[in-house]
Amino acid sequence: MTQREELVRRAIQYAQSNNLTLGEQLGFGVHGIVYALKSEPGAGQPAIKIYERETDYCRERDVYLRLREHEVKAICGCNVPQLLSFDDHLLVIEMSMVKKPFVLDFAGAFLDFGPDFSEEVMAEWRAEKVEQFGKRWPDVEAIIRELEEYGIHLVDVTPNNISFAD
Repeated sequence: MTQREELVRRAIQYAQSNNLTLGEQLGFGVHGIVYALKSEPGAGQPAIKIYERETDYCRERDVYLRLREHEVKAICGCNVPQLLSFDDHLLVIEMSMVKKPFVLDFAGAFLDFGPDFSEEVMAEWRAEKVEQFGKRWPDVEAIIRELEEYGIHLVDVTPNNISFAD
């Protein structure tokens, strides 16, 4: 069984055990796979993320638990998915889906301490991010600072994970 097949198997198992129905696949990346869940009309549409590695799962789960503890629904005006449920055995997080503007994907985040990168690596990272976000970079920096107030150190900063309405 391939890794992708294993992730799909766990997605199906999670959905079945929670009386849910898998919808369309929303994404597939380095941390795992994301599916929409079909929901009742009028209900907000949830999604699940199934992780390849326990480390990534635990990081993101713990960030969502921290955000829930502080009742964070938005960061600097950007929507944040809400933790709905999780399964430590299947490595699945169920969350609300959000529309732009949003901040999401915390599998690469660090809690309570930042990564131990050299000044050179951080300078290269920052230059890359300034290029990616252009005039929106100050807004992204504000999001990073606000998350750090909760002890969340975001390093996977991309236009796919932080997106603005414009």
